[in-house]
Amino acid sequence: MRHWMVRLTAVLAIACAGCSSGGTSPDHAGDDSAGDAVPFAPYVSATSAAETETAGKPSAYHVAFAVASGRDECSPMWDDETAIGDAAAKKRISALREDGADIRVSFGGATDTELALACDSPAELAAAYEQVLHQTGAESADFDIEGDTLEDSAATLRRAKAIELLQRGRDGLDVSFTLPVMPTGLTTEGKELLRVAEGQDVEISAVNVMAMSYSPSHTGDMGDYGEAAAHAVQGELKSLLGLSEADAWRTLRLTVMIGVNDIEAETFTLDDATQLAGFASERDLGGLSMWSSARDRECAGGAKAEVDETCSGVTQDEGAFAAALSGR
Repeated sequence: MRHWMVRLTAVLAIACAGCSSGGTSPDHAGDDSAGDAVPFAPYVSATSAAETETAGKPSAYHVAFAVASGRDECSPMWDDETAIGDAAAKKRISALREDGADIRVSFGGATDTELALACDSPAELAAAYEQVLHQTGAESADFDIEGDTLEDSAATLRRAKAIELLQRGRDGLDVSFTLPVMPTGLTTEGKELLRVAEGQDVEISAVNVMAMSYSPSHTGDMGDYGEAAAHAVQGELKSLLGLSEADAWRTLRLTVMIGVNDIEAETFTLDDATQLAGFASERDLGGLSMWSSARDRECAGGAKAEVDETCSGVTQDEGAFAAALSGR
């Protein structure tokens, strides 16, 4: 996921296979839940409020990002800038809850140092995660693992062991993993992360895939790419996690980067948002998210080609992407 004011590192180009999809899945025949809007949980800053963050009436917020303080310190901070216990940050997170929304602490992200790289042992790492959850009062933890961090096998194992310790001490802790994806499915490292987590008895509530910034060769429709990625990952989750057809869809969440993406050829439009919201509803996905609430507005002067952290880069009404993705 993009860090605030830092661009996401693009993944390598992989040819898209099967980038179109059909109608309603037969496994939802007779399922009264199919067709309803799925839960909407955008990414927001832990320290800076945006006027657009309540658009779409989110059921939850991904509060980003809890990372290590410095490269080698096993001490959590928000974006390596703000103390986890900062009074203003705590007040802000409390305000996000006022309308009944859940708080998902997002650990990691594209830049700074993920805590599993800085902490030496699973116990030390679990304690760092626990500190963040305690300070925020959150009962949901999302682990956004990408880039070089995803390729570190020692960190992958240490993280899995730490999360198992965390869940053992926190009954009912909801754990999700946010991972990079291509239209053809998860990366090799992403699939290995899930295998390791399963092997350490981590209870995985959801796998959230970043349907964004694929490669310069992906010049097609972003809505179609998102559907293709969802189909591919749903099949992988059945195999990796031993899930049924329906449960694999419900375990899957999609996160999109609204408007102009980091790859020059890719722009996620409002039509794409409407398309994926309908698809998610038909398949009964576990949720939709976007990067980010702060970007859900038109830039001053209208459309622009380059990525801006404060606006989408496309022509839109304020909060329009949240409205489309949430079905509101």
